[in-house]
Amino acid sequence: MDHQRVIRDVTVRLTMASSVPEACRWTVSALSQHTSATISVLLDVHDRLRCVAATGAWQVFATVPARTGIVGRVYATGATAVVPDVTVDPDYLPVRPDVTTELCVPVLDPAGRTVGVLDLQWSGPVDLEPWRETAQRLAALLGARIAALGGPPAESRSEKLLRHAAALSSAETEEAVMSAATCAAREVSTLSTAVLLIGGPDGARLGPSRAAPGELETRIRAELTAAGPETLGRIVERAHRYGAGYTLGEVGHPPTEDYQALTRAGVRTLIAVPVGPSDTGGALLVADARVLRPDPTTVSLMELLAGQAWTSLERLHTLARLREQASSDPLTGLRHTGPFGQRIAAATPGRTALLAIDVDGFKTVNDTYGHQAGDRVLVGLARALEGALRHGDELYRIGGDEFVAVIEVNRPEEAVRIAERLAEAARRIGRTISVGVALPRPGESPDGTLRRADQALYAVKRQGRDGVHLAAA
Repeated sequence: MDHQRVIRDVTVRLTMASSVPEACRWTVSALSQHTSATISVLLDVHDRLRCVAATGAWQVFATVPARTGIVGRVYATGATAVVPDVTVDPDYLPVRPDVTTELCVPVLDPAGRTVGVLDLQWSGPVDLEPWRETAQRLAALLGARIAALGGPPAESRSEKLLRHAAALSSAETEEAVMSAATCAAREVSTLSTAVLLIGGPDGARLGPSRAAPGELETRIRAELTAAGPETLGRIVERAHRYGAGYTLGEVGHPPTEDYQALTRAGVRTLIAVPVGPSDTGGALLVADARVLRPDPTTVSLMELLAGQAWTSLERLHTLARLREQASSDPLTGLRHTGPFGQRIAAATPGRTALLAIDVDGFKTVNDTYGHQAGDRVLVGLARALEGALRHGDELYRIGGDEFVAVIEVNRPEEAVRIAERLAEAARRIGRTISVGVALPRPGESPDGTLRRADQALYAVKRQGRDGVHLAAA
């Protein structure tokens, strides 16, 4: 192998390259004339290594996290990796089933900064030492040409949108989703400001602001707030009725009435796209004080972003519903065993009382009138008991006809009075209950307190039901 010829061929092609992608493609193309290796050039593009040119593989990785694989290791350390046997290197990223050897060298700019890597993978015997020297020289030539052409290419708008879509999908709160959506809108559209209008049963409202809003966003928010919910609603309705719209940035064309508040704020360019369905969704407003001409592709990207944001919000709403279903009784809507266990585990000795409640004669209702009638009794009783409790008191259903109230009191007598209120509430709807009251002892387990409340409840049952009994302290 004439390695000097390899370097000459690549050098000639590099001098003719007029862009960084072209320089990378021609380097790979020239190099592939001299070796059967799988070759790729990956450059640093917004905290990931993006494959700019490659040859000789069924599949290449389009992007690789900056510290993943042998390529990520070389990029992070700036040190060449010579791997005679890829099967023993845990960082190897497989691109071909027959690869045995990998050589990866950092691509450095003239200042010594790592801007990417040049990677070669062979499936047969190869003399790695001369190839190491050649690859390092080629990487240096490529790094110098990349620097001369302005450095690694910037992210395309579609690449930015993909990155932001991942951030939206992993956001854990509604506020994080909306913040990520407006950040993405600004970056992908290149307009300076983005504001979300959120629909709801009480009308449209402004979504959250970013931590340090710019001057235009501050003015927009002030004008829209002053204009009131009716104006926000009209903007949202317009977006949903007619679809996405945008200005052409031409002077002398007055805005419609819906957008006058925005022009008063200084908006001269606007993209407005609907978010979600018309009955519950909102609108994404992307704006700038400059007079610009957004192109239809930019509007389409904003529509894709709005769809992704709504999907992420719906995901959070679904998770919240599932969590609520998992922690509450589907019949009565009361919380059940799991949350109850957490609550009594945090009980304050001497201040927290447990009220064990059992419906008197419930089995007779089920046996005589059927389970649907029994369910109606439980739902009615749950509502009556909730109405008799104070704000902050908590009611749980922990079994078929078994309830527990957790209340904060100053004295045992206060707990007894509240238990008697519950018994009276049951009588008012034609039912009776037996209530056992217990206050946690210092060092007592929650189960122990509940056991004493149950024992007090059964004392009421033995005395004829429809009453309250306080367990011994």
